[in-house]
Amino acid sequence: MRIFAIDDSPSILSFICHAVAAIDSCEILPFLDPSDALMVMQTLQADLILVDYNMPGMNGVELISRVRQLSNVRDIPVIMLTSETDPVIKIAAIEAGATEFLTKPIDRTEFTIRVRNLLALRIAQQALASHAQSLERDVTAARSRIAAQEREIIWRLSKAMACRDGETALHLERVAVVAGMIAEELGFDPATCETISMASPLHDVGKIGVSDAILLKAGPLDAAEMEEMRAHAAFGAEILGESESHVIEVAARIAGSHHEKWDGTGYPLQLSGMDIPIEGRIVAVADVFDALCSERPYKNAWPVDEAYAEILGGAGRHFDPTCVAAFERKWPLIRQLYTRTDGAAAARADLSQFSSQTNTTLETAA
Repeated sequence: MRIFAIDDSPSILSFICHAVAAIDSCEILPFLDPSDALMVMQTLQADLILVDYNMPGMNGVELISRVRQLSNVRDIPVIMLTSETDPVIKIAAIEAGATEFLTKPIDRTEFTIRVRNLLALRIAQQALASHAQSLERDVTAARSRIAAQEREIIWRLSKAMACRDGETALHLERVAVVAGMIAEELGFDPATCETISMASPLHDVGKIGVSDAILLKAGPLDAAEMEEMRAHAAFGAEILGESESHVIEVAARIAGSHHEKWDGTGYPLQLSGMDIPIEGRIVAVADVFDALCSERPYKNAWPVDEAYAEILGGAGRHFDPTCVAAFERKWPLIRQLYTRTDGAAAARADLSQFSSQTNTTLETAA
């Protein structure tokens, strides 16, 4: 334990050094000048500070005030040594941060007891701080495990749904990455971008309530079939709603709003403009673009440049113009995800390279 002793009297410092020498595991650093002590405290950790009151240039109260301004000694016990009996001085010292007082002339026995007690307090503080740090590390590790499990559950559920309606896991991965890119370009913080990326694969979870005959129909849907298909957005929001998970809350907003249109002609609630949740506006761009570029039972895949032009042409009608502008600024990176000619493995490598937010495990599509 390191003790700083500050007193302008060499004889008092000598007395303190001899008294501390009798206490096990202690190092004493004596200072005649308070300024020298303050300078050393900035680099060496103190465990107990002994301060005289009457000193030239800086009295004990002023020194304690300066000491308490140092981040590494704000909670260190401080004993003021003084022959002053004025209660005003003691109150000022307490307000400045003094822990205890010893009256001069100092009784050696009392001095030793007080020092040992405050060192024991300091040891208890250190043990408590260490325990708190250990608990914080455990909590952080537990949160990381929970987050990883949540990501995996979301991914596996999304993959199961994608397989059911003829989509692939690669579609979900690309939507997640493109949505994360758009969110990043819009200026969202990394945690929000990651949340949107993690939640986006659940955008069509409501299709679990749509019949296979409609999901896999090769031709256009009639009015009744279209109504059933459109019901998946509200159903998805209902499935995911009222969750205590922040990611699932975001996924619920995405599921319920990614088919809304900027001009109010979308579904299920015909929301328009800024009334559409931002997560839904972002995923709408990513989902429609990838859907255009993907082969489905009822259509062939569009060339990526034609799909890109379609997204830009939908700004202000189908899509939020700011989201389309962000998509356009990210286009050089997005285009590379869709123009590699060496197959799905290369596309997966691109996804891993370009996604700076999402930690979703990219698995081989069934």
